[in-house]
Amino acid sequence: MSKLNVNSPIWKRASRTLFCAIVLTAVTSTSQMAFGQDTIKLGFIGPMTGGNAQQGLGARNGFLLAIKEANASGYPYRVEGVALDDASDPAVGVSAALKLVNDNKVIAVTAHWNSPVALATTPVFNRYQMPTVIWGAISPKITEANMPVVTRVTPTLEQENKPLADWAAKSYNKKKMAIVSDTSDYGAANTAAMSEYFTAAGGTIISKASAPVGTTDFQSMLTKIKASNPDIIYFGGVITEAALIRKQMTALGMAHIPMIAISGIYDPKYLEIAGAAADGTLVSSPKISESAALQTFQKSYEAAGFPDAAGPYAKYAYDATNIMLKAIKENGYKDKAQLAKAIRNIKYQGVLGLTEFDQRGQTKVPVTVDIQQAKAGKWVAWQQ
Repeated sequence: MSKLNVNSPIWKRASRTLFCAIVLTAVTSTSQMAFGQDTIKLGFIGPMTGGNAQQGLGARNGFLLAIKEANASGYPYRVEGVALDDASDPAVGVSAALKLVNDNKVIAVTAHWNSPVALATTPVFNRYQMPTVIWGAISPKITEANMPVVTRVTPTLEQENKPLADWAAKSYNKKKMAIVSDTSDYGAANTAAMSEYFTAAGGTIISKASAPVGTTDFQSMLTKIKASNPDIIYFGGVITEAALIRKQMTALGMAHIPMIAISGIYDPKYLEIAGAAADGTLVSSPKISESAALQTFQKSYEAAGFPDAAGPYAKYAYDATNIMLKAIKENGYKDKAQLAKAIRNIKYQGVLGLTEFDQRGQTKVPVTVDIQQAKAGKWVAWQQ
């Protein structure tokens, strides 16, 4: 047997490799003994590109903030956040959902601002028994389906339309309404809800019109509406089409007719696209009562240094994530069916108030709204 030369380059390289391996093993073992933590993942899906990106980016940041705070607080598991873009597109949303359900470390998901995307993905989440909390999409059909794994922290569009209709007919004293919407399930549901509630509040619907998402020319439609002489126009869609309609109303001499909508267009992007024509637009948004929890959240969001404004949905995603975290902490993460049941049965006091879910997974938080108006490039509180 030849004698080992401890001064040879081969021996020195081998010694360094062995030493590093021993150190890494020691550090890993010490870390595991010190923390005793499994690593789990939570998923987020929302629009982070395209015309609705501002909504999704703020919500994503609320999701990440909740995870960051959990990891800093001695949470029993190490939590990683996986945030995926749905681009407001149902097909992209389904692809993102499939990516999450096929990652065995993803325990639960909070998802979606767009209702058509949520309606496409919730059957996927249900098929794979993935606990899912909807943070933004408001179509009633999402929770009417009563999928056991699905809950929602936002009100439905029906819950938003009723106070807006009451305000428009009574406080704003408008009696003749024309309705324009997109042809999606979201648009059709908005049309039905506003028609019912505005009529019940004493108003009259004088016309209804709709166009597919992606339509850019509304002039023929608006010309007919102008001839019917409405007091007010309601739009039951989202940002881009709403902004184009408002610009074309101005071009047709209809700027004096106010346009109203629920929170689907309450976004800086609407103001950017519509420009000066945005003035005369009024939107409702669910009102969150001032509380210590809301103030703490706002300060924490600012301190985190996110490049994106929180917008109206960061707090919804933040509470949705904390609801998942609380349920996992109290019930573990290995039985997803049991976890989904625990989420639905939860009582969680957070930024939104006391969140509880009904038998279909819909939040029971009472809905009141604030009215915001577009004025000189900003959303400001409406004053009578």
